[in-house]
Amino acid sequence: MKRIIGTCAALVAAVQLAAPAAAQVHGKVIYGSDDRIDLYQTDSAPLRALADSTVALFQAADVTSSGGAAQLNTQNYGERMGLCKEEAFYEQPMGAFCSGSLVAPDIIMTAGHCVPSPEECAGIKFVFGFAVKEKGKMPTSVAGGDVYGCKELIGREQINDGADWALVRLDRKVAGHKPLKLNRSGDIKANTPVLVIGHPAGLPTKIAGGANVRDSSKPGFFVANLDTYGGNSGSAVFNAQTGLVEGILVRGEQDYVYKGSCRVSNVCASGACRGEDVTKIANVSDKIPAANHRARVAELEPRIADVLAAMGVESRP
Repeated sequence: MKRIIGTCAALVAAVQLAAPAAAQVHGKVIYGSDDRIDLYQTDSAPLRALADSTVALFQAADVTSSGGAAQLNTQNYGERMGLCKEEAFYEQPMGAFCSGSLVAPDIIMTAGHCVPSPEECAGIKFVFGFAVKEKGKMPTSVAGGDVYGCKELIGREQINDGADWALVRLDRKVAGHKPLKLNRSGDIKANTPVLVIGHPAGLPTKIAGGANVRDSSKPGFFVANLDTYGGNSGSAVFNAQTGLVEGILVRGEQDYVYKGSCRVSNVCASGACRGEDVTKIANVSDKIPAANHRARVAELEPRIADVLAAMGVESRP
């Protein structure tokens, strides 16, 4: 298992304590043992708060509103993917095709390859709350108010060996979920402990920690040994010590390998295989309208105070 030594950060500890004992270009993989957990498996309020601000991307045709609920069209994960019976989460439902996170009151951040065009954005539903919140209770629906549509594709970038991001303005401001906080400095060092929250293989929300940054030397992305799969694309990757968003999960190793006639998760040693690519938040943060506005206000406040002082006018906090 990928373990963090010498840190007492609450987020790191929460993920490790809850971790289960057993365990293509956008593919992902398991490093060491499987650190993914369901939402019900952690009592950590900080982790639950982070997860509450993440979304599953569904095709609009797979979400049907009925009364105050939205029914989700899902399939059995193990059967759909031809997995061996011992695979974790075999019986759970899968339905999401990508992941995302709330970074402003009406803006979702995800991977660029998840939202290729404004036309395709119009056919996506952004769903909060697709998670296993109680043991054995699989999500087949969410509250109707937790489903949002695409109003505008604000911007995107997709470089196969570089940054990969998209910003989507929703059809209304989000209620009941708070925007995540970002690492505004954009700087992240090798060996920094990180965790990811998203929808591996389209499954309900999974939290996966026990990972570290392997390489942060590239300008567009860093590499980490996160346990992720296709479907995690667009997931927010957090600094496990600060809880700040450090980037967006975008690429990785092949997901599965054959074991006889069925498939199992591809497992690499913690320091082996290619690692998982994470677009650095610095490539995106200044393009988030609300964030850009706040940053500009913070920049101007000292200057305004200086001008007022020069005029003999007392500024008030």
